[in-house]
Amino acid sequence: MSNTEQFPNVVKSANTANNDEVIDLRQYFKIINKYKWRVFFLAFFVAIFAAVITIKMTPIYRATATLLIEAEQAKAISFEDVMGVDASRKEYYLTQFEIIKSKRIAKMVIERLHLAEQTEFIKKESFVSNAKNFIKSSLPFLPKSKQIDYTAEELAQQQMQFLLGAFSERLTISPIRKTQLVNIIFESEDAKLAAKVANAVGDVYIENHMNAKMGVTQKVEGWLTSRLFDLRIRLDKSEEKLQNYREQQNLIDVEGVVGLISKELAQTSQQLVQSRLEKNKLESIMRVVNEYGRNNLARLESISEITSHKVIQDVKKEVIKTEQEVSKLAEVYGAKHPKMIAARAELNAVKTNLSKQIRELVTGIEKEVKTANANVQALNKELVRIRAEYQIITRKAYNYKKLKREVATNQKIYNAFFSRSKETEVTSDFSAAVARFTDRAYTPVLPVKPKKALIILLTFVATVGLGFVIAFVIEALNNTVKSSSDVENKLAQRMLGLLPMVAHKHNTDLNTHYFFEEKARQFSESVRTLRTSFVLTQLDKKSKVIEVTSSIPNEGKTTISTNLAFSLAQMEKVLLIDADMRKPSICKRFGIPAYHAGLSNFIAGSESFDDCTFFDEKSNLTVMPCGQLPSNPLELLSSPKFAKVLADLSEKFDRIVIDTAPTQAVSDSLIVSRYADAVIYVVKADSTRFELIKSGLSRLIDVDAKIAGVVLNQVDMSKAGHLYGYHGYYDYYGYENDAVKVKVEEVKAEKKIA
Repeated sequence: MSNTEQFPNVVKSANTANNDEVIDLRQYFKIINKYKWRVFFLAFFVAIFAAVITIKMTPIYRATATLLIEAEQAKAISFEDVMGVDASRKEYYLTQFEIIKSKRIAKMVIERLHLAEQTEFIKKESFVSNAKNFIKSSLPFLPKSKQIDYTAEELAQQQMQFLLGAFSERLTISPIRKTQLVNIIFESEDAKLAAKVANAVGDVYIENHMNAKMGVTQKVEGWLTSRLFDLRIRLDKSEEKLQNYREQQNLIDVEGVVGLISKELAQTSQQLVQSRLEKNKLESIMRVVNEYGRNNLARLESISEITSHKVIQDVKKEVIKTEQEVSKLAEVYGAKHPKMIAARAELNAVKTNLSKQIRELVTGIEKEVKTANANVQALNKELVRIRAEYQIITRKAYNYKKLKREVATNQKIYNAFFSRSKETEVTSDFSAAVARFTDRAYTPVLPVKPKKALIILLTFVATVGLGFVIAFVIEALNNTVKSSSDVENKLAQRMLGLLPMVAHKHNTDLNTHYFFEEKARQFSESVRTLRTSFVLTQLDKKSKVIEVTSSIPNEGKTTISTNLAFSLAQMEKVLLIDADMRKPSICKRFGIPAYHAGLSNFIAGSESFDDCTFFDEKSNLTVMPCGQLPSNPLELLSSPKFAKVLADLSEKFDRIVIDTAPTQAVSDSLIVSRYADAVIYVVKADSTRFELIKSGLSRLIDVDAKIAGVVLNQVDMSKAGHLYGYHGYYDYYGYENDAVKVKVEEVKAEKKIA
């Protein structure tokens, strides 16, 4: 059965925890609790250091002057500002703020107040530059910067650049929101100088704007005067050109003439359209007449244009009336009656008249067609004449309007320039201020920085925060097993128990029989808890042969093996075997001579069991040391003899505890695990990395080792007790010991019955 099959619930819970990645706030609180005193002590000392530094810092004073930037400046008369600034726009104020911060204003203030002579504006070599120069001078192999000889003017420019930079760092322009006010703030080590500079910036800004405006106004006045003369000449020329054209073309009322010719053209066009329609109508009638034939009176009578004629309609009415009379007489008289003869004669006369009228009507239509053609031709000629005349007149009107428009444009431009010239001439010596002081800066009494208490407090808080961040980083980078949750969640293994760290001399092993000492109560109870956990988890399994191994050396697997054997030997017959044939330590622990026969001799059959074992009376434990170190330990443990030895020893002892080599060092433990009923994996707490542990467990799982669980060794209980909740892993009252005794007795009884 594989290890995952042995502990499906543990593996499932571990996988679920890894997949969900639930944030455990308790874990964060544990880390904070673990590092809190170290972090607070660090923050305390850093705060003291910050306090010492802030005491030596030079106090800085801040002076503030407030300007009101006028939205509408005072004007001598109402005319647009020649400087082209729209004070109603938001950009106007932003522009004024930038002007106040400009280098031009700063340079004028520096020169006015002689700031180059002030101590804080004198260029000093910084610590960093001094350090660089010292390093360069001390190390001759470093490349040297080329020396450049600057002229006096270039040096002055460099000095001014430095002053401008230092000045800009101390100057702050702060507009007051939703107002026209702006604060000019200057910081300095000298309180009086701070007030002087703040006021000087406002004064220079106002003066600079007034001078600029005055200069622009005077410049514009000269330009307007010269430009006005040219405009007067252009206006005269355009007026003369218009008058000459009017005289040449004999123009009096151009607009009226154009209107008359336009009206005449429209009327002629309308008459032509009507004549064409009438002509087309008559021609269509003649086409039908020609198609039916002029002698075919019956068909001609069907033409609507003929039947609708009044004369034809009147004749048709007489025909109908006569036909009705003939019909009435025919009912009374015979065909040869005089009245009938007269009526028929009258009917024939009426029909003859109808035919005559139709022929005359057709002849009249022919004449009308000729007349219509003549009218259309006459109207076409008249329309051509009128159009030509219209083109001539409109061309003259266009040229006239063009010349007239040029005169109007020149007149408008001349009037505008003339008006502005006179306004500028009158107001050239007047200039309103762009801004005014609402509050001048006064000498500050108290410095604004450094805020010593705030700096110290922030330093303390920041250090605390940084300290805990570092603590979390350290814990995150600490890829070791520290708690039972790490064993169960990250390693997916059962936590069998832990052994606390016991103080002893460096580079020396723990006293072998420390388990039995009175002062080792906590240690002993931890071992008993381990024994209890192991026995209870193996009740339904045949777990006589117990292998104890670890990932790497010095994790305490021999200590676990020995003390587990001690605890089991209190109730059962136990054999402790040292199977670490690379670096055995059992002989040294129990004071057995190095040449004493042991496991290797017993497997080889060169020594008897009694000669290969040692009985420890104090613990009631039988110990089989390593024996003579073989040249091929792996082959010896892989041999069938070793399996047979374990089978024979299992008949003599209730438990066999085997101390083997680490899994990452050699493969001995993998071979032994094939014969072991249970494997206990020892991990040194807060020391061994997860990768090594997982690699060792994977190697055991690959060979189907029966891993019973993991034991954490050398746990610092002073920290782990409150950080990871390990109080329940050992019992000061010995309840676990009694429970194990009861279980062991039950197992023995079952064996006897079997």
